[in-house]
Amino acid sequence: MTQEYRTLRVSRDGPVGWLELNRPKAGNAMDGVMFDELPRAWAELDADPEVRVIVNVGAGRDFCTGLDVVQLGRDPGALREQSRRTKRSELRITGWHCGVVKPVVAAIQGRVVGGGLHFVADADVVIAASDVAFIDSHVSVGQVTAFEGIALTRKLAAETIMRLALAGRNERLGAARAYQLGMVSEVVEDPAELRERAAALAAKIARNSPAAMAATKRALYRALEDGLTAACQAAAADLVGLWGHPDQVEGPAAFVEKRAARWAPLDRQTEHEKILASRKPTTERVR
Repeated sequence: MTQEYRTLRVSRDGPVGWLELNRPKAGNAMDGVMFDELPRAWAELDADPEVRVIVNVGAGRDFCTGLDVVQLGRDPGALREQSRRTKRSELRITGWHCGVVKPVVAAIQGRVVGGGLHFVADADVVIAASDVAFIDSHVSVGQVTAFEGIALTRKLAAETIMRLALAGRNERLGAARAYQLGMVSEVVEDPAELRERAAALAAKIARNSPAAMAATKRALYRALEDGLTAACQAAAADLVGLWGHPDQVEGPAAFVEKRAARWAPLDRQTEHEKILASRKPTTERVR
C-alpha cells in the first residue's frame, strides 16, 4: 500500500485487501478525517491489480458506532461537506458508494450503530461475531433513518428494518436474530476468530475469475434497483459481454488439469465505469 492514513489501516495479504476502521478509542466513529480517507482507501484497494476481494473490519471492541458528532462539531468544514454530500445523495463512505467493482466482505463485531449500518447495508457479504449488536439510533436523536435503512430493506424484510429504525437506541438486534433474518450470512461464535474466518472466506472468493465476479456483482446489484424484466434484460448484456473472455477458456482448462486457474487481470477502470453507468436512472427503472 502506498498511501498513509490516520483513521484507517489499509493492507494486502496475497489477493485479499483489508480496510480497517481504526479509531478504536472512539468506537470507530466516523469523523471528518475518516470521511476524507474512506474514498481514497476504497479506490486504492479496488485499483490494486493484486487484490481480488476486500475485507472491511473494525479495530477494537466495536465495528462502528456511527458519526463522531463531537469531533464533527469542532470541524465545521467537514460537517458542511458531509451535509452537502448527504443532501445530494453523493455519500462516499462504503465500497458501494465509491463504485468498487471487487467483492466486499464485511466482518462485524461489537456495536454497529447508526451510520455504521452503511457498511452492513452496502457490503456484498456480511459475517458477524456472536457479540454483535445492531442499533439504529437515528430517531432517538431526532434524525431520520434513510440511506442505511433503505438499502437494508432491499436485502431483507422491510418490517425488520422498520422495527429497528422506529425502536431507535431502545432496542438491539443480536447476531443470532440477524442471521435468522438474513442480515448476515454467518455467525462466528468466538469473536476472536472473526478475522480468521473472514480471511478464509475471502480466500475462497479470491479463487474465482475477477472479470466474472465483477459482472456478476453488477448484474445482481442492478436487480435490486430495476424491475425484474429490465434487470434480466440488462443482465443478458453482462453475460454475453463475457463471452470470448480468456477466463472462459482458462476456467474449464484449470478444472480438467486439476490446477489453480490463472485468471486474466481485471480491467478495473472499465468495470468501474460500467457499475456507475448501471445506476443511472432509466425510464424502465422502478422508482
